[in-house]
Amino acid sequence: MGSMYDDKELVSKVLEGNKGAYELLVKQYERLVYHIINRIVLNNEVTKDLCQDVFIKVYMKLGDFQFNSKLSTWIATIAYHLALNHLKKEKRMRVDNLADVADEALKAEVLSPLDWVEEEDTQQFVHRLIGKLPVQYKTVLTLYHLNEFTYKEIYEITGWPEGTVKNYLFRARQLLKEALKEKEKAVPSVSERRLRPASQ
Repeated sequence: MGSMYDDKELVSKVLEGNKGAYELLVKQYERLVYHIINRIVLNNEVTKDLCQDVFIKVYMKLGDFQFNSKLSTWIATIAYHLALNHLKKEKRMRVDNLADVADEALKAEVLSPLDWVEEEDTQQFVHRLIGKLPVQYKTVLTLYHLNEFTYKEIYEITGWPEGTVKNYLFRARQLLKEALKEKEKAVPSVSERRLRPASQ
């Protein structure tokens, strides 16, 4: 069974009880679900369990899905809320209010505790940095950059208005830029190290 089905056909086949169609749906969206959850909960074992929970929920609620949004947006919404609920239970804290978090405190959090690793490439470093950002920031970065959702779709997934999404994106990027500058100062880049004469 190929993946030539569009989302509507795929959904109706799953609802008819076609096991292959359900497996195909999981295959098509597991990366998306994994990215969203893993970015929020930062724990591989928990992520795997939550991914399974997402697809069980998708299967159970699929009959209610009316195609008012894209299937990917609907599935991302389920993944986002499950991950957030896990975080709230785990930390017993409100993760949905950023207003009280001052940018300065955030800056210190992202810039200071990073132990600079010389061999670490920029991509690994950025991933590690994103892990230190508040959940709102890393969620918008993941949805917008990694999974290429539009502002409107991010609103559907998270409930944050477009202006808020833009603001989170802007502030998250600023923090990453500043941290990268700090790293450059602290650890010479690989290219600079290559230019040094090798010790005889």
